[in-house]
Amino acid sequence: MRLLTLSHEKGPTAYDGRELEAMDFAVNYHRWILSWFRPFLGKRIVEVGAGKGSFSKLILEQPLESLCLVEPSEKMYQVLCAQIASAATAKIITYNALFGEVAREIKSKQQPDSIIYVNVLEHVANDEAELGILCQCLEPGGRIFILVPALQWLYGEFDRQLGHYRRYARRELCDKCERAGFKVLRSGYVDLIGIVPWWTKYRLLKSTSMQPRAVSFYDRLVIPLSRRLESLLTPPIGKNIVLVAERKP
Repeated sequence: MRLLTLSHEKGPTAYDGRELEAMDFAVNYHRWILSWFRPFLGKRIVEVGAGKGSFSKLILEQPLESLCLVEPSEKMYQVLCAQIASAATAKIITYNALFGEVAREIKSKQQPDSIIYVNVLEHVANDEAELGILCQCLEPGGRIFILVPALQWLYGEFDRQLGHYRRYARRELCDKCERAGFKVLRSGYVDLIGIVPWWTKYRLLKSTSMQPRAVSFYDRLVIPLSRRLESLLTPPIGKNIVLVAERKP
């Protein structure tokens, strides 16, 4: 086992952290997303917007040389450190900062080959500038792994309360990545079934909350079905978009 190292090298920011606690119950959903990423993942991984570490724990199940976790919320950062404190299976370094503040240091010290953004890019006002920073942090051949909410017509008050600037179309996300200097290796919509309940709850009924029990129910019963169906038939649209892209030479 490698020594676990925690580094709080940047001060807290004004960002207050908005990871939904309810999503901690979405284990099957997170494993589904990781299955999209796994064939392309490298060994020196950075997860940006790690939140409380729900996805980080799954990354740690992969063979790694190092894992760098970046979380701007001081509150979430403290929970994150506690959550991964016992995971001494890889060298772990953490930053309480925005990615742009530590990207140069991460590139120099960690030399990452994979950077993960799960439900993060939609929180960034200038997402194309953020993608440019990602590109600069990677060497040619380095890869980015992105999950974002899809379909702008699903955008409602709940998205606004979560701090989402937008929901994406697949072509839009691909074009932005390509302009930033990446070649898209794989992209697609996921969770077609989830469109109807999301639209009903957050657009029609204008709900502004997400209940852990409902998330757990959907994750246990619906996500396995969706995953099987979408492995057989590529959905034309979905509630989310998954993308893997590689920095061009």
